[in-house]
Amino acid sequence: MEIWKRNLYICCLASFIVSAGMSQMAPILPLYIAELGVADSGDVARWAGIVFGCNFISLAVFSPIWGKLADRYGRKPMILRASGWLGLIMIGMSFAQSVWHLVVLRLLQGCLSGFQAAVVPLIAQETPREHSGWAMGMFFTAQVTGGLLGPLIGGMISELIGIRHSFLLMGSLCLLGFLALTQVRETRRTAAAGTPAGLRDVFSALPHRRAVVGLFLTTLVLHFSLTCIQPILTVYVSELAPDTEHLAVISGAVFSSAGFASMLTASRLGHISDRIGAQNVLTACLLLAGLVSIPQGLVTAPWQLALLRFLHGIAIAGLMPSVNSLIRQLTPPDCLGQIYGFNQSAQFIGMFSGAFLGGHLAAVFGIRQMFFAVALLLLIDAAWCRRTEKTE
Repeated sequence: MEIWKRNLYICCLASFIVSAGMSQMAPILPLYIAELGVADSGDVARWAGIVFGCNFISLAVFSPIWGKLADRYGRKPMILRASGWLGLIMIGMSFAQSVWHLVVLRLLQGCLSGFQAAVVPLIAQETPREHSGWAMGMFFTAQVTGGLLGPLIGGMISELIGIRHSFLLMGSLCLLGFLALTQVRETRRTAAAGTPAGLRDVFSALPHRRAVVGLFLTTLVLHFSLTCIQPILTVYVSELAPDTEHLAVISGAVFSSAGFASMLTASRLGHISDRIGAQNVLTACLLLAGLVSIPQGLVTAPWQLALLRFLHGIAIAGLMPSVNSLIRQLTPPDCLGQIYGFNQSAQFIGMFSGAFLGGHLAAVFGIRQMFFAVALLLLIDAAWCRRTEKTE
């Protein structure tokens, strides 16, 4: 087997484990916080938001730093650092004695982890350009699949062995992913002397600065649009079906429909981007995501919302692999890790701001209006990407 394919499959396996380990936290975190002594339901919700969101802040700050070190010392040491540290943090969370311990551990996780920010540059560096779209699609599929199955796995494990032991088990699995990643071979190493020293040097070394910054903005807009909608989907479903006795099941189906669509189509869209160009796929998927967001604010039944979220998931499946593939094409090798780090920072800023602002904006303007606002953002971004393509 070719080295780049072997690296890709190992990274996909590790990404599945890491994504499952991270996403399994969502359904059990409020229960764990209550177990740690927070009694009031409002305080539990507030602390859950703090614990879950604080990780994005430290990730946004430190991702470019680790990216710069990856350019200087190699990608493999960074993915080993990230995966190993994540496993230790997950194990540490199983021994927490107060909610403040969880906050500190999550902040530390963001400071020294960032697995996705570390592994994407390695895949981009090792994969031939003509296969980069397919490789990014495969990696995205593994990531989404782990994210989909993680909450189910976490809920089942916590029922069987308890919440603390579920964190311990997931941490141990992340360490197994760390062992698998030791078999990755980094065949092309950039010279340390060629690495730009500072932020100004990095961006001055980019031949297509405007296009790269546009990709950062696309990443931010995409994740803002996702995280400002996801927390209020259950409330929206309850408005669409006020008399249902199966709100959790219906909401779960609506929520998962986009993820299943992404899982099924990401690799295929990656193949298409290799043939017709990642820029074309990016623009088309932004248009699709924007257009299907409009009727989501007009639906009258949960099944309609689920169908539209499925179409939305197809669009999402083409966006992040296309962004990563374009960064690979537009960035010199000696600063690739740092540029991917900035892109990850844009992702985390979008996720944090979306999660923080989504509920507040929905309370002020209404849930249906949020879909219209998301559609406007995505369509503006599509027009911007198309204009950037013509001027570069």
